[in-house]
Amino acid sequence: MKLGVLCSGGDSPGMNAAIRGAVLRGVDVHGFEMVGFMDGWRGFHEGDTVPLDRPAVRGISPLGGVMLGTSRVPPFPSRAGSREEWEAFAARFAEHGLDGLLLIGGNGTQTVAKMLADRGFPVVGLPKTIDNDLDGTDYTFGFDTAVSIASEAVDRLRTTGESHRRCMVLEVMGRDAGWIALHAGVAGGAQLVLIPEYPESIEQIAAWVAEVRDRGRSSLVVVAEGFRIAGHDSSAEPSEAVTRAGLDGFGRPRLGGIAEVLAPLIEELTGIETRATVLGHVQRGGSPTAFDRVLATRSGIAAADAALAGAWGTMAALQGNRIELIPLGDAVGRLKTVPHERYQEARLNFG
Repeated sequence: MKLGVLCSGGDSPGMNAAIRGAVLRGVDVHGFEMVGFMDGWRGFHEGDTVPLDRPAVRGISPLGGVMLGTSRVPPFPSRAGSREEWEAFAARFAEHGLDGLLLIGGNGTQTVAKMLADRGFPVVGLPKTIDNDLDGTDYTFGFDTAVSIASEAVDRLRTTGESHRRCMVLEVMGRDAGWIALHAGVAGGAQLVLIPEYPESIEQIAAWVAEVRDRGRSSLVVVAEGFRIAGHDSSAEPSEAVTRAGLDGFGRPRLGGIAEVLAPLIEELTGIETRATVLGHVQRGGSPTAFDRVLATRSGIAAADAALAGAWGTMAALQGNRIELIPLGDAVGRLKTVPHERYQEARLNFG
């Protein structure tokens, strides 16, 4: 059996460990031939491949980034794929001599995996995203590392904020789901966490910050990049909070900069000097945590085993402490967002 491994979307700590797990299981145990496509679907379209065997993946688990590269190049020029595009895809699949594909990615990649599975292509998904917003799995690899990096930033900003009696606003990633902000904020003891799922008014935010000041402390606010201020136009993209104009690879407006919007508003309403820090891509870089290395390795092993068993159209999901194969449709039907009770649990301690 010949398997192709392809990474798509944003990079995420742990992707190398997932590749290693799949290769060691697939090649050494099951006797597969495996190839990797460079830079995601670009490599698939252009025939840019590398052989994957034990020497190719030696020592890569602790490394950040991804050895194969990744990109937001789509599998089809049109989003759904025309008849001609599907025919061209099938011809390329046959040209590569593939018996199956292992697709490492987040919601967009697993949605593509389901599209391929629905058309009869043999695919297995491996769930990575620092946002942890993929349904059907308790955690995606990359999330724990991103939270650890953000939590360290909270700790560091707290000391300088307290020294100058400033309010510090830390912006972390999270377009539609606030898992990173919530976990980092709780871990770091932030006085306030703002996430996309639950808008808050600027008056309420300022009141919480003032309450912290009144008891002799300095506020640390953690905000996800997709947070919207209640009362503002929630139907429009927050273009005023975008640090770099334009669209990303999926045609969505680039986010980043809501902290720069919040900071002067908080200062204006409270009189407290307020500074903003945008953590940005620091959250994606560097070595993965031990948790992410183990989770990614187990996911890769499960994907190789799924290929051997012919369990195509599935994704290797963490449920409890077990890796289970779930239908791709269960993973991409909706985003996994922060439940109301989880937010309320934290909100009771704001201020």
